[in-house]
Amino acid sequence: MVVIRALKADVVVLQEADKRLPPRPAALPHDLVAKKGFKNIDFGQPKGSLGFHGNAMLVRSSVEILDASGLELPGLEPRGAIRADLRTAIGDIRVIGVHLGLIRRYRLMQLGAVARALRRLPEMPTLIAGDFNEWGSKAALDAVTPEFDFVSTGHTFPAPRPIAGLDGFAHTNGLTIHNHGVLTRIPARVASDHLPIWAELNRTTPSSL
Repeated sequence: MVVIRALKADVVVLQEADKRLPPRPAALPHDLVAKKGFKNIDFGQPKGSLGFHGNAMLVRSSVEILDASGLELPGLEPRGAIRADLRTAIGDIRVIGVHLGLIRRYRLMQLGAVARALRRLPEMPTLIAGDFNEWGSKAALDAVTPEFDFVSTGHTFPAPRPIAGLDGFAHTNGLTIHNHGVLTRIPARVASDHLPIWAELNRTTPSSL
């Protein structure tokens, strides 16, 4: 929680928030989350778990949760995504949390599944945040989801000496990322094998003709 508080974020997306083996208890105590001023969003996860397929989302009390759900993703290994529609200081936005597969073929399938799920929902400016597990350029991910613009935030893995930018953001029209970065100071380098990333968002409105 020290690292999470250092981000000073209104919305926090986590991966591997639960232990791997059933019944998948939370790796971060629920009472500590509440004590530090956050709400954990319910995505229909098993009792005791913090997230859905290990993905979790924490929000400040000032953020209103409009709707939330988990999404099963295709692939060789069990994967899922989380989706929350939120009322924030910049307006209503949709946040997707992902932890994509280790094999590119499945990563592309998983992003495609996310894109199709979003098309069935009312339009809302959307941010995807998480571990894309993409060691190289995000061009291949861009190709499968042209409605999202991917943002490279710098190297995040492995945390002690990062050489790869596995973690990142992508956004739709209606949102802009005007500032972003990687949190590198202690204890971020020892709290996880990935360094945390952050972004500051703005809502944009279509220009009138």
